[in-house]
Order: sequence, then structure tokens, then C-alpha cells
Amino acid sequence: MRYGISILGILVVLILAWLASSNRKEVKFKPIITMLVIQIILSVFLLNTEFGLIIIKGISTIFTMLLKYANEGVSFVFGGMANKGETPFFLNVLLPIVFISVLIGILQHLRILPFLMRGIGWLLSKVNGMGKLESYNAVASLMVGQSEVFITLKKQLGQLSKQRLYTLCASAMSTVSMSIVGAYMTMLEPKYVVTALVLNLFGGFIIASIINPYEVKTSEDILEIQGLEKQSFFEMLGEYILDGFKVAIIVGAMLIGFIALMAAFNHVFELLFNISFQRLLGYLFAPIAFIMGIPSSEAISAGGIMATKLVTNEFVAMMDLSGGNHHFSARTLGILSVFLVSFANFSSIGIITGAVKSLNEQQGNVVARFGLKLLYGATLVSILSGIIVSFIL
Repeated sequence: MRYGISILGILVVLILAWLASSNRKEVKFKPIITMLVIQIILSVFLLNTEFGLIIIKGISTIFTMLLKYANEGVSFVFGGMANKGETPFFLNVLLPIVFISVLIGILQHLRILPFLMRGIGWLLSKVNGMGKLESYNAVASLMVGQSEVFITLKKQLGQLSKQRLYTLCASAMSTVSMSIVGAYMTMLEPKYVVTALVLNLFGGFIIASIINPYEVKTSEDILEIQGLEKQSFFEMLGEYILDGFKVAIIVGAMLIGFIALMAAFNHVFELLFNISFQRLLGYLFAPIAFIMGIPSSEAISAGGIMATKLVTNEFVAMMDLSGGNHHFSARTLGILSVFLVSFANFSSIGIITGAVKSLNEQQGNVVARFGLKLLYGATLVSILSGIIVSFIL
């Protein structure tokens, strides 16, 4: 029964993607099936094998140490602001992003990241049925972020077709930046964060190749990465430190606004309709939670968290999942955790549109026109990742 629901869930996701397809006759099912099998194999490897768990434990240990180093700087500047025994979210979760951002900058400066992004992108292009540019972009979005990635592709942005531009933006919205992975690991189990990163990478290609099928000609399959401006090592450090701090401040500001707004909506709906806004959204998303393999007894509460992520952002939903009084089973926690690790929310439409528009206004307007379709596809990616994990847990 459990596997039957998961199989049904995959079929529903693929059908929903197919209904929104811009060219249903051009959909190639062979790479889609190949990538679905790869997703299942990787999930089994990461969650159900000793070697996979060793790898995840190693990654978790690395991020734990990085957060420890980051807290040395945070404690020096903000030490004494928190009461003993308290763990303020801004100090312990958001500010360490500054240090992670610096490490990414160093890896960029030493040309290690570009080498990895090109290499992994080349391997992906062999299985996803897409071009080198699309494959590079997916890996780069994961490593440097959904807005910064377009800077590296500045030379080609103006020459891209609407179809290829959609795929690039869809990949950026379906993944998350490495700079905030450490923050996620403070709220979710690291094994689910790592698994989601891998699954979303392939899931983005699966959904994009259905919603937005096209053929990349050999003559057009060119990857031109914008070279970084020459900077001294300390110029680079200063830039990435400030960038990391900006991200922490922006995320903090968004959390203040969205959590306050959600509290207000909940209160107003309880006064008017005797049901909270989040609970109402839970009923709407409960069928989706059910096809993801979440038991019907937990589907409404899970649906509320899923909807919260969509209308606010993943941080708000993660805080609700980790700090709320939901009493979810371990399996439901795993499925929801994987679902939450992505940038699929309304605010990401504005972020991606703004990033592209700052580099090429005309292409930015194109992105704005298919913004809702981007969110639709990225949400299907998150749902698909949750379903794949439901096979394993």
C-alpha cells in the first residue's frame, strides 16, 4: 500500500508537469526514467547504506565544525547579548552564513569551485538530455546561489532562447545555496538536507524537461563562463564577508515580516472563521501530502507546513517543523524535511527576476512573464523529492 501511494504520487507529479508542458510531443521519456532511477538509487545509498551514512556523517561533521568556527566570530562581536541558555536564531543560525560565504569566496578565488562546477556539470549533461550550459547552471546554483549564478553566465544571457532561460531559472529555484546549508542543518537532520540537495539537482531536470522540452543543437551547446574580476585576496574576502552579512540580514528581515504576517493571518481567521489560516492551508495541501506518502492522520498538519513554505519561505516552515507541537512520525519528518530544502516560494520569483534583470533587462522581463510557471515547476520538484524519499523511509 505504501509503495503503491508513492508510485501513484510520482505519476501524479509527472502528469501535472505534462499538463503544463509547452510542447507535449517533444517530451523525451528515456532521460526522465533514467534520472528517476538515479534518484531512487542515490536515496537508498545515502539513507540506507552504511557507506552513505558515513558520507553524510562526514559532511555533517564538517558543517558542525564550520558553524563552531563561525560562532567564534559571532561570540566576539555579539557575546553577552543572549541570556544564558538561550540560542537566538539570528546569532546562531543566520550570522554563521557570513563565514560560509567567505569560504565559498576563497574556493572561487582559488578557481576550485569553477573547476568542480564545470566537471560535475559535464557529467550531468551525459544523463539529463540537456546542454552543457543547463547542467553547469544547476551545479553552480547549488554552490554559489540562485542569483549569483547568473553573473557567471552574463556573456550568454542575451543570446538565450526563452526555453533555455526557463530551465536555468528553474534550476536556480529548485536548489539551495551552499552558504545556507549549515543553517538548515541546525533545524533539520543533516542526512535529509544532503539527500534533498542531490535529489533536487536531478528533479529540476526531470520537471523542466517535461514542462519545457526543447532540443539543444550542437552548434548552440556552448558554455561561456564570465571570468571573475581580478581582485586581491583581501578585496575578495571583504566582498564575500559583506555579501554573507547582507544575506543574513535579508533572511532575518524576511523572517520577521513573514512570521508576523502569518501570526496576524492566523489570528484574524480564527476570529472570523474559527480556524487558523495555516490550518486552512493545511486542508488545501493535505492531498499533496498524502500522495507524498504522509499518513492521512498527519496530512493536514504536514500540508500546513508545506503551504507555509510556499507562501513565505523555507526558513519559516523549517522553524515550524522543528519547533512546533506536531508529533509527526519519523517517516513524515523525513519526507517533510526533504520537501522543505529548496527555494520554491513566491519571494524567489522576485529574487531571480531581479538578478536576471540587473544583467539584461529584456531577459529579466521574459523571466517575470513565466514567474508563476517557474514556481509551479520548482514546487513539483520538491514534491517529487519527497515522494522518492518516501520509498526509502
